[in-house]
Formats: sequence, C-alpha cells, structure tokens
Amino acid sequence: MRKLTSAIAAVVLAFAGAVASSPAQAATEAEYVALGDSYASGVGAAPYDASSGDCLRSPNNYPHLWAAAHPKYTLKDATCSGATIADVRNNQLSALSSTTNLVTITVGGNDAQFASVVEACLTQSDSYCKTATLWMSYYARNQLVTELAGLYADIKARSPRALILVLGYPQVLSTTGSCGAIDLSSAKRTYMNGFADALAEGTLAATVSASVYFLDMRKQFSGHEACGSDPWINGVDLTDLTAIFHPNLTGYTKGYAAKLSNTWG
Repeated sequence: MRKLTSAIAAVVLAFAGAVASSPAQAATEAEYVALGDSYASGVGAAPYDASSGDCLRSPNNYPHLWAAAHPKYTLKDATCSGATIADVRNNQLSALSSTTNLVTITVGGNDAQFASVVEACLTQSDSYCKTATLWMSYYARNQLVTELAGLYADIKARSPRALILVLGYPQVLSTTGSCGAIDLSSAKRTYMNGFADALAEGTLAATVSASVYFLDMRKQFSGHEACGSDPWINGVDLTDLTAIFHPNLTGYTKGYAAKLSNTWG
C-alpha cells in the first residue's frame, strides 16, 4: 500500500503487530468512527437518514461511501450538521473506544462562522465580504489551530491505536460562471477562496501540532468548484439553503471518498 507516507505506514505496521498478538480480535474486523460537521455528514447530497434528525446524515456522505467499499470496517457515523469543535467533544467523542482503528474528521468551519461568512458575501457589499473573510481567516490561522489541536489530542487519548485522518475543506468557488439565484462578484469569490485557504492552513498547522494526518481537499476539487462548468459543490439554490456551497453527490464520491481511498485503502 504505497499510497501512505512512511510515517503512517509505521503506525499501521505497529497496529498490525498488536492485532497479530491478540487472537481474540478477528483480523478481518476493524472499527471506523466518523466525526465532524456538515461536510462529513453529507449535507448537499440528499436524501438524509430520518433517524439522524437535524444532523442530516446522508448515506452518500464520505464515511458511508468509503465504508461500503471497505467491508472489513464497521462504521460508527457520529457526524452532525452544524457541529463545532465543542459539539464534537461533547456529543461525538463517546463513539470512540480503545479498539477504534480508524477515525476521520472534518470540523472547524462552523467555529470560523462559515455560514455567516457565506451569508455576508451573498447579501452584502464587496467590502463587507472582504472584512468578514479577513476576520475569520485571522481566527482560522491562529485561535482555531489551538482549538483543533486540543480536539485531536482528545481523540488520540480515547483511541490511542487509531489512525486519525483529518479531511479539510476545498475552495468552494470557481473564478467564473454563474452561481444561480444570487451571483458573486470576482472580488467576493477571491475573498471566499482566501478564507478557504486560511481554514486549510490552520487545520494543517493543528494536525502538525497534534501529530495526526491532514488530507488537503483543495487540489482534489480544483476545477470542480461551485458555479463552474463541472461543479462538485452546490451553488446558490434558494429552495435548499442548507446545501449552498456544500459538496454534491459527485463531490462526496470523486472528491472526499476518492481522496480517502487514495490515502487509506
């Protein structure tokens, strides 16, 4: 499995040795726990599991898509739309255990006020959008790093044998093309993509601090942003406000699930 870095491979080999020394654990079984916000729960790729309520978990989210292709893993999907770092810590970490083998997580966008920034850029002036994105970009590169690193440390404490993969956020907007009901100026698109870069950079810094692994989604979605000719991200549909600037089914399949498979299995 040459897709992994040597560091990840070392973790995997150590885990494999532990499994081999414990005959009570079947070699064909492994536990996968998915944590995170709407980008992890599958918002934008309806339908949603009615039993998940406001968490809006979709069978088309990347945890389910990846697990379906890897039947060795039993999935515990604790993801929830709207989740912040505090929500993950308080409501989702209970899904973890000392026997968890794989953890994926996408979170931090709500802490950085993603929805409020989107609303500001869709409804206010270019200068207002610039101010909103700059404020939240500063937060993403500074305070968010510490908050995410603390969360990753909590995950490691609960599941010390698990491989922890942090999937980031893509840039959401194509530089050209119509976004639908409400369009965005070139300046606003630049500001919002700069905000996405800040989220990615802050998340990367947190993973380095906590010694977990970051999967940068920006290149994976390059050329497939919202409003472009081949979008993997939903544009502006006023009949489905929740899905705005979230991946569509193709985005979860060819974007997130493919990236995860290219990294791990």
